[in-house]
Amino acid sequence: MTAPRVLVAEDEAIIRLDLVETLREEGYDVIADVGRGDDALRLVHDLLPDLAILDVRMPGLDGIEVAREIVETKAAAVLILTAFGQRELVERAAEAGALAYLVKPWQRSDLVPAIEMALARHRDVVALTQQNEKLSEQLEARKVIDRAKGALMDKHGLPEAQAFRFIQTSAMGKRTSMRDIADQVLAGTLTPDPA
Repeated sequence: MTAPRVLVAEDEAIIRLDLVETLREEGYDVIADVGRGDDALRLVHDLLPDLAILDVRMPGLDGIEVAREIVETKAAAVLILTAFGQRELVERAAEAGALAYLVKPWQRSDLVPAIEMALARHRDVVALTQQNEKLSEQLEARKVIDRAKGALMDKHGLPEAQAFRFIQTSAMGKRTSMRDIADQVLAGTLTPDPA
């Protein structure tokens, strides 16, 4: 199993260097470290890390705004690291989609669990998104197949079971999906042979 790839965005150089060193000692692959939010956002999209650790207050772009942009594209898991633990800030980070939140000065014993939690939550979000997209595609395909079946019944007088069987056997014979066959039926480019 490869080490998770991490990008660190922290404007205080000493804290950033300490964090990078700790992450490497813990077995993480730190692929970039920057002190500006806008640089972090650009590098996330260029390097595709598994996790972005973001300070809240940075020049260029605020860490929460960077988090919001990263989460929108599901480019990486996001952990917010900040010296500020006010409820309002935590709520803003959560609304932006941060999957973990750690207050400075952080402890090594808190850092690794927060990282692993953010990575696990991100994997779950990505898996659910993919599952949702697949189900939406299946539902849309089902609707198109039903419309094609109705067209075969109306235009060619086929019983429902025979219309479905025509779509199914055509898909198998042409080694394509039933959705593709249904599209062809609806476009009028594929019709059953008259019996």
